[in-house]
Amino acid sequence: MPRPVLALGLTGALAGAFLAGTLVADRDPAGARDRPDDASTLAAGPGPVPAAAPGAPVSYADSCADLLASYVERAEARVGPWGWTSLHPVLENDVVMLDGPEEAAPLAGDGAFSARAGAAAPAPATQRATSGESGTNVQEAGVDEPDVVKTDGELLVRLDEGVLRTYDVAAGAADGEPLAALGSVPVAGSAGGELLLAGDTVTVVVDDTEAEVYDEAYAEGTTRVHTVDVSDPAAPRLTATTEYDGHLLGARLHGSTVRVVVAAGLPDLDFVQPGFRDDREALEDNRRIVRETTIEDWLPLVTDDEDGTDGTAEPLLDCDAVALPDEDAGLDTLAVVGFEAGDQRDRSVQGLSAAADVAYFSTDHLYLAASHQAAWSEWDTCCPGDTVAPFRPGPEKRDELDGTTTVHDLSLDGTGTTYLASGRVDGHVADRWAVDEHDGVLRLAVGPTQRTGNFNAVLTLEQDGSSLVEVGRVDSLGVDEQIESVRWFDGLAIVVTFRQVDPLYAVDLTDPDDPTLLGELKIPGFSEYLHPLGGRRLVGVGQGPTAGGRAWGAQVGLFDVTDLADPRRIDVLSYGGGTEALAGLDPRRLTWLPEVRTVLTVVAEGSTGRTGYVSVITLGEGRMRNRMVEVEHGTDVDEVRTVPLGDGRVVLVTGDEVSFFDL
Repeated sequence: MPRPVLALGLTGALAGAFLAGTLVADRDPAGARDRPDDASTLAAGPGPVPAAAPGAPVSYADSCADLLASYVERAEARVGPWGWTSLHPVLENDVVMLDGPEEAAPLAGDGAFSARAGAAAPAPATQRATSGESGTNVQEAGVDEPDVVKTDGELLVRLDEGVLRTYDVAAGAADGEPLAALGSVPVAGSAGGELLLAGDTVTVVVDDTEAEVYDEAYAEGTTRVHTVDVSDPAAPRLTATTEYDGHLLGARLHGSTVRVVVAAGLPDLDFVQPGFRDDREALEDNRRIVRETTIEDWLPLVTDDEDGTDGTAEPLLDCDAVALPDEDAGLDTLAVVGFEAGDQRDRSVQGLSAAADVAYFSTDHLYLAASHQAAWSEWDTCCPGDTVAPFRPGPEKRDELDGTTTVHDLSLDGTGTTYLASGRVDGHVADRWAVDEHDGVLRLAVGPTQRTGNFNAVLTLEQDGSSLVEVGRVDSLGVDEQIESVRWFDGLAIVVTFRQVDPLYAVDLTDPDDPTLLGELKIPGFSEYLHPLGGRRLVGVGQGPTAGGRAWGAQVGLFDVTDLADPRRIDVLSYGGGTEALAGLDPRRLTWLPEVRTVLTVVAEGSTGRTGYVSVITLGEGRMRNRMVEVEHGTDVDEVRTVPLGDGRVVLVTGDEVSFFDL
């Protein structure tokens, strides 16, 4: 029962035998735009499966005409007689997988910058992770993520079917008694949106994107960002709405700075189709249509509505703000928008003429990644299962790019974003949980593709001038298996793969140049999400066999990682057949309360007419004691959240109510 890796609107995986690729960039790390005309491309060293060579070095166009020419040149190679070429290559029945790469030769990067230089690395160990100040279980401490509910410990705000409601959670109330909303305000077009809370400002982020997964090469999408003033919680007020032309790739809050990443996709052009003409004639007509595009067809627009006044659509980006990395990094326009919460119009925008389907934020970096192929597990089963991916190359580029992943590195400073470098590796990076940055080192969990062996790998990369180059790797993690989850620590990675059994791997990353496999554990079932409880314990939320092994269902495992060379599962909870632990799909459905040694996680039972429970797991003496609390039914099960407050209390949010939860 292989499952896709953990997804928060995305999916996560670790895997495959990768090789660092050449990167493209002639932009210096400081971000200056004065570049020599003869800037050359930096390339990583050779490997067993050579990475695709880059196209042109990273630069900025001298004019809008030059930027348009760059788009048109790539687009002509992408268009076909029926319009934009198909997203996916034809899958053959006899896909040949390599046995694995030979020993890799040393890679370039001896002079790479690293903040870790000269520092003594502490011993690898897990560290405790708790919910952020807003009550959300986040990937990175200090980097808040959007959710349907947020709190500052006194005020709780919730987005419920397009209405933002406020609640007073500072005052005491009986457990289980519903709290009355202090105030509310409708936020038009916010259905399906999520919240960020900074002081008295709520930022509502909505991705309104519709696209055909297999038939369309572009996404007709709009990202809406609403600002709500909650300085008077009894009378919250919608103050501004901004619409970005493009689908939402990610949003985060760093302190009071909001960042939103949007992808414009390919233009929706009025292409011809063969009909009574032959394919060659249709192809030439479509190439002519591409040549006749204007820069406005390629760059996203932004519309600011403020105080109820409709705005006018304007270009989001100036032409000289769009970086041009490797021309084969995808045909799309990415925009990274930064602004102080409550002041959307005073924004900083960095553009990138490339594509991405993964956005990972650390405290001071943003990494954007595009895998130019389905994961090996998708090749192995049926057909590619990714969503809209405008980065698909044209047919003549597929041999060069298929099976690789391109990663772009951008630095974050205040509201500003600066493009730094790019790199390419062989293999598949499935989602943001497969990406991490620590102490100037990028760490990737990569999965196999047709370019790699049937196993997973962990890679380390560093910036070397304008390139990201591989400096270390561990291969052969989970041979003939797929990644289910990964958790990163300062000098450690814990990786779970699965096919028939569930191997858990501990990888020492204290020396990024020489990652080392410390130990592994093989057990039934698999963990889709890993949560560290401290330096000795880890819980894994996922699936496994029930008693007797005749059915599968949700399970939670408790792991002892005191000795990373010999990790052990010391206890397991099984919820029975037909159950699902929702934190495996969305970690925001798990809360760890270290003061009372209690884990709260949402479990669903049944596929139709679902019943939702909060599983209250109390830890002690290496064991887990469980109490199930029925809280919701039907589709509202997906809305259940347990929100910790700073005083030890927990707020339960269901589809209909907000109340204090009895621990």
